[in-house]
Amino acid sequence: MKKLIFAFSLCLSLSLNAQKPTWADDVACIVYSHCTSCHNPNGSGPFSLLNFNDAVSHSSGIKYQVENKLMPPWPVDNNYRRMAHERNLSETEINTILAWINNGATQGNMANAPTPPVYNSALVITNPDLKLKLPTYTVPTITEDLYRCFVLPTGQSVQKFITGIEIVPGNKNIVHHAQVFYDTTGATTILDANDPNPGYTSAGGVGTNAAVLLGTWVPGASPIFVPTGMGKRLPPTAKIVVQIHYPEYASGQTDSTKVHFLFTSNSVRNISDAPILNHSTTIIDGPLFIPKNTVKTFHEEFFVPVNATILNIGPHGHLLCKSMKAYGITLAGDTIKLINIPAWDFHWQGSYDFKQPVKIPAGTTLYGVATYDNTIANPENPHDPPQDVSLGEATTDEMMLFYFSYLAYKPGDENIVVDTFQHQPHHNNCTSSYSTSINTYTSTASQLIYPNPSTGLFQLKLPSNSDFEIIIYNHLGQKIFSSKNTVNFDLSSFPDGIYNVSIHQNNNIYNSKLIKE
Repeated sequence: MKKLIFAFSLCLSLSLNAQKPTWADDVACIVYSHCTSCHNPNGSGPFSLLNFNDAVSHSSGIKYQVENKLMPPWPVDNNYRRMAHERNLSETEINTILAWINNGATQGNMANAPTPPVYNSALVITNPDLKLKLPTYTVPTITEDLYRCFVLPTGQSVQKFITGIEIVPGNKNIVHHAQVFYDTTGATTILDANDPNPGYTSAGGVGTNAAVLLGTWVPGASPIFVPTGMGKRLPPTAKIVVQIHYPEYASGQTDSTKVHFLFTSNSVRNISDAPILNHSTTIIDGPLFIPKNTVKTFHEEFFVPVNATILNIGPHGHLLCKSMKAYGITLAGDTIKLINIPAWDFHWQGSYDFKQPVKIPAGTTLYGVATYDNTIANPENPHDPPQDVSLGEATTDEMMLFYFSYLAYKPGDENIVVDTFQHQPHHNNCTSSYSTSINTYTSTASQLIYPNPSTGLFQLKLPSNSDFEIIIYNHLGQKIFSSKNTVNFDLSSFPDGIYNVSIHQNNNIYNSKLIKE
């Protein structure tokens, strides 16, 4: 009987230990896949997570952020519609991280750990056609978030079409997010001239509704590229206006952000960016006014008269906003789901590309819905006690905008691939033992490609006798290379930049970015 009890206890102990995740076997690949793009020495995160010691020293903060689904910042509801470049963790990944921390955050056998990804400070757009640098600006002592706008001449004498935009924060510790506009009215130039310091302060927008949005940067965001044959028009008289959000803790710190542009001289299809659904012309139950101590929902509608293609959507609201959703209803009664953000976070709002462009048939009505909470129950409420809030550009005012990047539809637009990543919802144990079978725990292929970044010569850490296919896409979503059962590659003749790599093996798909420089 004693032997039986001992054997049972031993089996139970082994079973419990087997359920305890370790850094090497379970957690490292999750962190490398979803966190280190920001949390690296050259990233926008406040600390690095490239090794076990980094993660353990921040484990309590990681637990809070992951448990409350605050990090990685991804407020979009993936069950409503999948978007490109998703940063969220699956429920399995969340549970694995929490179990690891709750059970002592053990290191495990580091021989099983995946190779940490390599990051450097190299730009993606290495040879821009236009490089603009904001004037050096020292944030004054502030007690609330600051939205500072900077006006920059382009020096362009003829019309250009933008095919790429890369926003490079000068001080990653204080640039919360940035938006790039162009203005042809001169209104922003006047606002700039009236402020003796570099730039001028304007929350919500840049001080004129005539400014045209070109792109948005938030931590973790990739440069903006448009599909081949398309571009964003930049008039010769336009000035670039960059609005930067500096949080309260930025007081006394200095920044000089850069913006790099790629142009094309070819004839391309013009992409427009506009708040098609907005609080001024398409709101049907306005005005946008939220009385104190109320929760109120507003609706916007827009009829689309011609076939259109939508590439990107960017909802925008302020502190009282609690949720935002946009969709379309076709003449046939079909619903086109566009975006749903059920828990709006003013501090993490962005612009979202679709995995593939979305066709909006003529006769479709676009709908926008947003709910606002002007009660004491809203922790973001800027007023205590609550006060009446109406439409305005100040952070303490409110807005309801859905920006769209769109153009006239052309057959085949919906087949353009923007992002091939498919998040694996269920995982087995994480392993970096490439000589054995690769399982679905690996949500990206970053640890399968070596070296990365590279000059174009790289290899896959897969068994040479395994059956798989590799497909490489450029930043426009075009398939430029495919091969079966090949582990050594020479892409040195390809242009420098970021490529999407998709590896298909058995029933698994692994995706990663490949940086060629």
